[in-house]
Amino acid sequence: MSIRHGLLAFLERGQMYGYQLRSAFEAETGATWPLNIGQVYTTLTRLERDGLVRALPEHDGGQRPYEITPEGRTELALWFATPIAHADRPRDELAIKLALALTTPGVDVQTVVQTQRSATMRTLQQYTRLKQSDGELPWRLVLDSLIFQAEAELRWLDHCESSLVRFVPTATPVATEQAAEETVHERA
Repeated sequence: MSIRHGLLAFLERGQMYGYQLRSAFEAETGATWPLNIGQVYTTLTRLERDGLVRALPEHDGGQRPYEITPEGRTELALWFATPIAHADRPRDELAIKLALALTTPGVDVQTVVQTQRSATMRTLQQYTRLKQSDGELPWRLVLDSLIFQAEAELRWLDHCESSLVRFVPTATPVATEQAAEETVHERA
């Protein structure tokens, strides 16, 4: 989720200042995405620069509320109407890690898979316990998404494990060059 669009969505509900936005963001995501207050104010500054929000005069307590502008409403409506493309999602560090583990000498890929499986299983159990508590629908939907992602990761790790059984490593270009150099040195 874009912090930018998340803040716009909260401001669509009414004026808020930075700490209120942070609290609302964390409450609706069940604190699964902790938000640094610095991120909130940096994002608000950019939104104001882009004409999507407007800063209002400070309250007596020194807090400056913000409100969404008509341009911000248009941006928010466009975001809600546009599907999230897989290319827009963050890189999958686990997939990259396993791909590199396969080609890095001295790495026991089976151990990497098992370590991740154990961590993902613990995470899934935590999410499942959280699901027992009553919560608002936005939080339950976020929690369901996290549970489904963890379950999918476990299925993918099963697939990786079965693929490893059939895996026959091929020499990488670097390894082939090193072997050729060693042969030349042995003959000399």
